[in-house]
Amino acid sequence: MSLKAEARRAMLMTLSMDVLAAMFAMSVAILQRWTATSGAPNAPGLNAFFSTIIFGIAALFSFYILGIHKQVWRHSGWPDVVRILQAVCLTALISLFILFFSSRLIGFPRTALPIALLVWLIVIFSGRMMALMRSTQRPFQIFSSIRADAPLAILVANSEKAAEVLRGLPGMAGGAPIRVLALMEAEGAEPGRAIRGVPVMGGLDKLATVLDIFTLRYGQTPWVAVAGDAREQPIMNAVLETAAKHGAEVMAVGLESEGLHLQPVRPSDLLARPMRALDQAPLIDLLNGKRLFVTGAGGTIGSQLALQCAQLGVTQITLFDASEYNLYNIDLTLREKHPELSVQTRLGDVRDALRLREVMREVRPDIVIHAAALKHVPLMELNACEAILTNVAGALNTVDAAIEFGVERFVFVSTDKAVDPDNVMGATKRLAELALAYRIAGTSLAVSMVRFGNVLGSSGSVVPLFERQIKAGGPVTLTDDEVSRYFMTLEEATSLVLQAAACNGHPGLASLYVLDMGTPIRIRALAEAMIRMKGMVPGQDIEIRTTGLRPGEKLHEELTYPDERLIKTGIQGLDKVTPEKRRHKPIGFDSQLSILLKVASLRKQDEALQLLSQMVREYKPPSQTDQADASVDLRGTRDTRQAS
Repeated sequence: MSLKAEARRAMLMTLSMDVLAAMFAMSVAILQRWTATSGAPNAPGLNAFFSTIIFGIAALFSFYILGIHKQVWRHSGWPDVVRILQAVCLTALISLFILFFSSRLIGFPRTALPIALLVWLIVIFSGRMMALMRSTQRPFQIFSSIRADAPLAILVANSEKAAEVLRGLPGMAGGAPIRVLALMEAEGAEPGRAIRGVPVMGGLDKLATVLDIFTLRYGQTPWVAVAGDAREQPIMNAVLETAAKHGAEVMAVGLESEGLHLQPVRPSDLLARPMRALDQAPLIDLLNGKRLFVTGAGGTIGSQLALQCAQLGVTQITLFDASEYNLYNIDLTLREKHPELSVQTRLGDVRDALRLREVMREVRPDIVIHAAALKHVPLMELNACEAILTNVAGALNTVDAAIEFGVERFVFVSTDKAVDPDNVMGATKRLAELALAYRIAGTSLAVSMVRFGNVLGSSGSVVPLFERQIKAGGPVTLTDDEVSRYFMTLEEATSLVLQAAACNGHPGLASLYVLDMGTPIRIRALAEAMIRMKGMVPGQDIEIRTTGLRPGEKLHEELTYPDERLIKTGIQGLDKVTPEKRRHKPIGFDSQLSILLKVASLRKQDEALQLLSQMVREYKPPSQTDQADASVDLRGTRDTRQAS
């Protein structure tokens, strides 16, 4: 049976049950009055039958005209109650009119009508409340009302999510909830019906028409509110495109622990997949009662990791960062949100091995998360020695201190740019991966290295850059029309980093993990969607301009080497990387590494790049011309990287 046929069948059943309930109520009312007064007419059966039929016909006409049959019982709400009361009153007027002109009400007890209406309403609402009880366990929500002055909106969602949103809207705090005028479904399910009094007006292909109709009717363009599956990328892009052409604001409706919330659409809504719900039990087992040390704690990744760990039972967190301002911010945030937690805040640079040892000796951490890094691709092309000293020497300094002071687990935040690196930043991260794996062999330290792509909204990322450019009226700059990147939300990325730490508890073993980043997203598509999020049309209201690929920048990123295979960890979104052949430490690796770090400390960039390319064979250093060109413009589209 097709969706339309099924919907018509459901509406016919709903209308039939309401009409039969009306006839039952009238029969009961007439018999009750005759029994109570012993005043039945000469032909009671004929009079009762005639009055009941008239009342049923009036009910059929009223309920059909007012669309009561389109209501979905299990999703009934206050607008449905109002419409039912209107239909019942109309039924009473029509039936009285017909009875008066047909028989002058002779043989019809006058008090039977109010009794019939009361019985009928009891039956109508009992049925709907029972359906609500089965679907929500909250039958009295049918009487919850929504303010008439709430902002007008069209809701895009499937029927179940729409019912959930409509049930929760009356109780939303922080201002007037939206007033939903219509429901649009991506697949066009249940057409012609109504959910909690809101008519289903078709699929997304009808959204433009519905926006035009309501804009004309109300003199203002309603919001477009999206919920549930409608927040996934393909549907969201279609909604944004239509809304932008009509100047409609797009809002997202979500469900959190405190209830429904309404907010503007975020860049995270443009991901090609929904966020994963991860099991927190392994993280609680890992972190409960432990002392944590976070380098780069003031950066985007480091600060989010610290905040997540604070909720998972750690007894102490040491925040270590070279940026005074960033360190102050995360320290203040942690102390405000977790006043009971012991927070140790230490200013220092991971390049400074003495400072690292001094702090670790003092705080004695059980777990170290190394998130400190220099990550901006064009800047690192110009400042290669600084990248080597921070990304390689800093990582080794941190792991050496961790080994010395008996740390149990070490987490290293890596990057997809470490795979076949075309730039200094990626090459230094790849070298750090190799050096850490060799360094901890035979020790009591378990190391988890986590390789992932771009984080939406992190410092120096493409999202804040686009937001600034759109706010300024454009142009939005891209390096290339075809460039694509993997993207993940900050919350999901950091949660999976911690899951990786929980996976590897083997002393002396460095395990490499990659995060499932979903499908790569074209940066141009992201830019166009962000422009539409602001209610503007790409290329018309905001210009999109390409500037050319910068030194060291790839068109497309990868997460693994060809000789690496992925093994499922049992955690959704997290895979372990295993090389096809066991990699042995190259002869002379340590001496080469020492020479590289020495040359970098002397700021001999050309020599350092040649040494780096010898240790990371996939990396080819740029020519002198390329390096000169890199200084021309650093303002192009930035790659979203982990913050230091």
